[in-house]
This record gives sequence, C-alpha cells and structure tokens, in this order.
Amino acid sequence: MSVPDLSIQIGTLKLRNPIMLASGTVGYGNEISEFTDLNKLGAIVTKSLSLKPRKGNPPQRITETPAGMLNAIGLTNIGVEAFLKEKIPFLKKFDVPLICNIAASTMEEYVECTKILTHEEEIDAFEINVSCPNVSEGGLIFGNDASAVGRITEKVRAHTSKPVIIKLSPNVSYISSFAKSAKENGADAVSAINTLVGTSFNIFTRKPKIQNITGGLSGPAIKPVALAKVLEISRKVDIPIIGIGGIMDWKDVIEFMIVGSSAVQIGTLNFIDPSAPGKIMAQLEDYCSKAGISKISSLTASYDLK
Repeated sequence: MSVPDLSIQIGTLKLRNPIMLASGTVGYGNEISEFTDLNKLGAIVTKSLSLKPRKGNPPQRITETPAGMLNAIGLTNIGVEAFLKEKIPFLKKFDVPLICNIAASTMEEYVECTKILTHEEEIDAFEINVSCPNVSEGGLIFGNDASAVGRITEKVRAHTSKPVIIKLSPNVSYISSFAKSAKENGADAVSAINTLVGTSFNIFTRKPKIQNITGGLSGPAIKPVALAKVLEISRKVDIPIIGIGGIMDWKDVIEFMIVGSSAVQIGTLNFIDPSAPGKIMAQLEDYCSKAGISKISSLTASYDLK
C-alpha cells in the first residue's frame, strides 16, 4: 500500500502535514525543539509579536480548570527587532514553515510589524491575532468588530505578498461574519478559535485565581465549541480554516478536518506532552492507511449533515 499523502495547501503555503504548533504554547520554537522534531511538523506559529517588547500581565497568570486551563499572560514578548536578531538564527536551522503571529494595540502597529517582518525570508506567513484591545478606541477588542477585522486584514494585506491568516475570536455571536469580512479584505485563511473568556475563584479568599480576573480558556473543555465554530465558517464562507481548540490526539485532528479544517494547531497539549505532535503525525498516517485515504486533504469538510 502506498504511503498516504498528508500534505496540505493553504493559499501559497504548503505544509507537509496538517499539524501546526499554536502560538504562545511553544515560545519561538527553540523551547520545544528537544521534544519534537521540528523538521517533521506542518508549521510553527510563533508566540505573539508586537512592535516593542511587552512585559504582559502580573502573576498569577495561569491556573488549571476542569479539562483545561485559564491564561492571562498578556501577550508577553520580546518585540519584532529582538525576534529577528535573537530567534530567527535558530529557526533557520530547520526546514519547517514559520508563521509569525502578530498582536497589536493599534491598526498602525499591525501594519508596522508586518512591514518589518515581511522582508525576512525565513518567515512564510502571518497569523494576525485580532483578540487584542484597541487602545485608540477605548480598549474595545478588535476581534469583536467585523468591520475592524476587515480593516486590519486590508491594511496588512497591502504590505505583504505572504499568506495572511486571521485568528478569530469565538466570543462573538456569528463567527462566520468575521471570516467573511477577513476573506473579502484579502485573507488567505482564518484560524478558529482563539480562547474563550473565563474566570476562576478561590472559595476561601473569594479572590480570582488569576491576577487579571478573567483569562483565556483553552484545552479539551472548549473542543465542542471550537468544532461548532469551524463548522459554521465552513458552511457559510469559502475560505481555508485552521482548526484550534482542545486537540489532544489524532482522533481530534480528524474530527476538526471533517467539520471543515484544512489544518489544525496543537496548543494546550504541548504543556502536557511536548512530544505529542510527533506521535500524532505518525498516527494520522496509520489512520489514513487503514481507512484507505490516499490524501488526508480529502477529509476537509467531508461532513454528512443528513
């Protein structure tokens, strides 16, 4: 039997398989390189980058929850200039697509980050994190306004020829309208979903367990929500989707592809077992062989709703 083709095409971005490492869960790649062979991955998505370094929120910034975790890191990062000088040299050692996640506080900052980073040949694509507060508009979240998502997409698209992926927030009524806005303004794909808003309290002190009070909920607890959001986008908008949310094994990857994902991102699982992505890739190949699937891409949006 021939070896199944696990390759995926998202716009001009070609991945050897659908497994990507999610932003914020593997740092800038070097942190996880001793546990997983980066050369075998579909892609790495960097920790969010802003124009200048960010300290993020004060601790406590992470707490476990039933079937998941809350984080309020606050987009801590070293900034684009330090990233280019300190992190890119290490990443050049590997033959794996590199996707830079950009987080910003203003429209201008998204554009400036893109303009600087697009000239680095090692960077293959951009994932734009729109779940950030817009300081120019009183702190409203960019990703909760479909027209703002459209404007960010349009402005970033104008300054790079590389694939642009918009990472969508699930904390909206109809995520498909945001995916539509991204597509109409030049996005090559969308990532869905970012974390859900959650909180957790200590019953003895009556204080929140994280200093920021609320944080982003991730892990297997959010998988059903993520699947429903991916399905909604798939049914209403013709755009490649990168599925994210509580993927813990190869079966979850297949499920995300069936509801519409072209590829997936592994996030919280990296904290539990950083070698898991490598194992999942082998298991996907085995599944496809046994199921008689010659190309894993044929699973995308193969749902039967009748």
